[in-house]
Amino acid sequence: MSDLESPEVSVVMPCLNEAKTLPICIRKALEAMAGAGIRGEVVVSDNGSTDGSVEIAKSLGARVVHAGTKGYGAAYLRGLEAARGRYIVIGDSDDSYDFGDIERFIAPLRKGYDAVIGSRLRGTILPGAMPPLHRYLGNPVLTGILNLFFRARVSDAHCGMRSFTREAYQRLNLVTTGMEFASEMIVKMAKAGMRITEVPIVYHPDGRDRKPHLRSFSDGWRHLRFMLLYSPKWLFLIPGTLLAGVGLIMLFALAPGPIVMGGIKFDVHSMVLGMMFALVGSQVVFTGLYAKVYAHVTKLEEDPVIGNLLGWLTLERALIGSGIVFVAGFGINLWVLSRWIESGFTYLNALRASLVGATLMALGLQGIFGAFFLSLFGIERR
Repeated sequence: MSDLESPEVSVVMPCLNEAKTLPICIRKALEAMAGAGIRGEVVVSDNGSTDGSVEIAKSLGARVVHAGTKGYGAAYLRGLEAARGRYIVIGDSDDSYDFGDIERFIAPLRKGYDAVIGSRLRGTILPGAMPPLHRYLGNPVLTGILNLFFRARVSDAHCGMRSFTREAYQRLNLVTTGMEFASEMIVKMAKAGMRITEVPIVYHPDGRDRKPHLRSFSDGWRHLRFMLLYSPKWLFLIPGTLLAGVGLIMLFALAPGPIVMGGIKFDVHSMVLGMMFALVGSQVVFTGLYAKVYAHVTKLEEDPVIGNLLGWLTLERALIGSGIVFVAGFGINLWVLSRWIESGFTYLNALRASLVGATLMALGLQGIFGAFFLSLFGIERR
């Protein structure tokens, strides 16, 4: 098909046994595009329907493609792959979204925006359209986390009606096959610095006579899991730094002797806990650094902070710093050993010093081996 014959807009709908509502959605989309003078197509991405949805879609003039992998995201990935329009509009085929709004979703793209996200929370949610658990807890909390982690600045991260340019979609490299597809799209748009705007919409009760495919808790967890895994800063670096910091404070504060606070005595047992916090926290921080450096050198995410770190923190500098920490701990334990020898190998009350020394030695060794591991990425980068 030539560029002149190619549709300006492709409307992509996922489908799994939507025979009751799919015809309504297709007709609304086609009528809206015709009314606005838009040269467009409807692409139905079928995910294994057995209720005649495929035949219905074809009879109404939609183009049907088949997604071999099960899942909400998998259906969209197949449909988006087949879409030919310069602009793409997506929406569920359960009649909860009004495809008569297509022109509102295309207008900002023509003005230079990369994507338009529908907002149910800033629009109108009709009675029965959204369960209270989703409206007042699930969507606001998950959207808030997404905005905190990735600075997306959207009000409804899980609204299923969206539009974007073909060029923007091709830059995203979307891969998830489940419901987390909705989060992945916005996360990657935000990371890429794309221009995103919102359109308030009316959200209708879906017209199906069966339960929706969405599973509140398992699908909510899929969204949260994706955001955590895609944000080493919040999954590893911040918790690890806090844990290690608290552990070191506990360890060194109690090194001179026990502390009584509010009638509670903190002694050597708290030092042991602090030692564990420091070691576990430091390992979590290193894991976060590995993830951030890997993402940077493989071009998954351009991070100027990591780039500057790789430029400054050479293997030799890291080894020197880690070596100093190890030698300090080794020196403390050497002192403890000398006192034990002087006592004739009898009982020695030097557990506090031993805990501090052992922690510093362990942290130093972690730093040494971690530096060698990180240097592998430096070799690849050079």
